[in-house]
Amino acid sequence: MALQLGDIAPDFTQESTDGPINFHEWAGDSWVILFSHPADFTPVCTTELGEVSRLKPEFERRNTKAIGLSVDPLDDHTRWVGDIEETQGCGLNFPLLADADRSVSEAYGMIHPNASGTNTVRSVFIIDPARKVRLTITYPPSTGRNFAEILRVLDSLQLTDSHKVATPVNWQDGDDVIIVPSIDNEKAKELFPNGWDEKKPYLRVTKQPNK
Repeated sequence: MALQLGDIAPDFTQESTDGPINFHEWAGDSWVILFSHPADFTPVCTTELGEVSRLKPEFERRNTKAIGLSVDPLDDHTRWVGDIEETQGCGLNFPLLADADRSVSEAYGMIHPNASGTNTVRSVFIIDPARKVRLTITYPPSTGRNFAEILRVLDSLQLTDSHKVATPVNWQDGDDVIIVPSIDNEKAKELFPNGWDEKKPYLRVTKQPNK
């Protein structure tokens, strides 16, 4: 069964380009982006691994670690790393799990039972420091992942965990936010002293509180 939001992300120990990884221990008190690939030497995934390497400072700024996964063995990973640096201009700077036995893929429900091979191993998970799954996305093989969107969701999750707000459609960090309906106006006056625009009793728009 696929993981649901709020589930505890399964722990595992697996080989990687950075040596054996015990997942929960490796994650520590960080957020984690875990994303998977159907095989090594695949064109779309090559571009993605380069992009995540370039984005490492952005992940670090958000107390977040990235970790990739492919179902090929470690020797293939080692050769693929050279191709990634050559073609993307950025060397791999985060672990890539060698899930040759598919134990991690199976534990995370990445392989659709009716799919042939590993074509559906194109998943993304955002996992918080309490090890809870906070986002899941599965992409088709032909479509590269949008890591700007993944960073946007990460910003939203971290903001809404700290403040009694939700983020509206197309929100970007710094935009106005919505006061959650569970907070009445009296409490909202304490939490949002600069006020809000009440478009409807359930739709109260305010400035992002941490800006």
